[in-house]
Amino acid sequence: MGVQHGRIHAQYRRLHLGDGERSETAVDDRHVLVTATVDGVSRSTIVTVVMLDRSPDWNVVRERFDEISRTLPMFRQRVVPSPGQAPPRWEYTRDFDLDFHLRRVGAPEPANFDGVLEMARIAQMEAFDPARPMWQVTLFSGLENGQAALLCKLHHALTDGVGGVQIAMQLFDLSEKPGARRMAPPEAPLPPRRAVLGGYRDTLRYNAALAGKVVTTTIKAAPGLMVNGIRHPLSTIGDVTATAASMYRMARPVNRPGSPLMTRRRLIRRLAVLDVPMPQLREAAHRAGGALNDAFVAGVTGGLRRYHEKHDSPVGDLHVTMPISVRGESDPMGGNRITLMRFDVPVGVEDPVERIKETRKRARAVRDERAVPYTQLVAGILNLVPRWYIGSVLRHVDFVASDVPGVPVPVFLGGARVSKQYAFGPTIGAAVNVTLLTYVNTCSLGIDVDTAAIPDFDVFYECLAAGF
Repeated sequence: MGVQHGRIHAQYRRLHLGDGERSETAVDDRHVLVTATVDGVSRSTIVTVVMLDRSPDWNVVRERFDEISRTLPMFRQRVVPSPGQAPPRWEYTRDFDLDFHLRRVGAPEPANFDGVLEMARIAQMEAFDPARPMWQVTLFSGLENGQAALLCKLHHALTDGVGGVQIAMQLFDLSEKPGARRMAPPEAPLPPRRAVLGGYRDTLRYNAALAGKVVTTTIKAAPGLMVNGIRHPLSTIGDVTATAASMYRMARPVNRPGSPLMTRRRLIRRLAVLDVPMPQLREAAHRAGGALNDAFVAGVTGGLRRYHEKHDSPVGDLHVTMPISVRGESDPMGGNRITLMRFDVPVGVEDPVERIKETRKRARAVRDERAVPYTQLVAGILNLVPRWYIGSVLRHVDFVASDVPGVPVPVFLGGARVSKQYAFGPTIGAAVNVTLLTYVNTCSLGIDVDTAAIPDFDVFYECLAAGF
């Protein structure tokens, strides 16, 4: 399929992080978000790399991010602890400094993509300053052939993949000449004065809102349940039981990895990229009766099967976490509007057609789960349980696969043409995260590996490329 790749062969650098890192779970007025960060292994950091054909106009870059920070409140907010069992909450920081979050530096050695990838690897492993908003942008100038790279690091609480693409369209232009802004950005928000008992008030407000959601959901469902219960009592009991079982499947912990090989977890990461032509991947999917995402997952699982075969380690099904967007048309730009669904995929099936078909069947069953409409309610309840349980919900998952529909046309930033884009999602306790971000006619794969689970990175990479 004409697969191309880029890799990094750099020495590992150990980051010394506290064993008891605080949870980064947060809640805003519209949406409850569980990030399940109870330690460094489960950290929820997104890193994206945007390759440019030359250095962009820095004034344009700075202006665009200033506008984004004024439009999206969380870009000027930090996460602060709440009293009691309520999750941490958002509040505007009084010390917001745009130039702290935006940096310009020379090309890292070697002055090519591998050097940028090494910087992305370090950014992926490094925690945010809890006193500041959770995002950073670094422009690397002076790369080979006059290229530049924009490295964006942000916490998953600020946006999901689809929201990130929406933000990108506020950042990019459709032509080389930077376009005029359609409207003036809003005034910079003034941080409100915090009341002495403000944290307790917010906690009470959160608990009341959560209780309100439970009551509202019950009231909305009650009339239909009563009528159906009278007319069809047995089927009504079955519906309630099925919904409860679906909620349990969303929130249950995974007791052990499916892989007998990729079992260890540590803080050291290794990143790589893989470019796959989108028309050919889509054609492969259609020939097997699937969609692009089904072929993507089948390519990843094909690589995982080969990797296990290299180690004489038979494998059947593996546990995957797959983000599913629940973003609606009325939802604002940014913010996190996903639910994390976990299910088993047929890694041991050798025939790629059968693997695509079976992957599609299982993924559709997960997308049709009865509990999906109750995602916010489930997340709100999980926010009240101990943090060790939140971590257990995602631990022992074998891999994460995320498919993000990106920008379908060529775009520009500050006069520079965007040549490639890659997204590196967090492993959140899994052995590897593979994130597909489309750009024009390319499926750009960002590969984030936990080196304790996969110590022979080069072998794994070759297997993954062979899977596609």
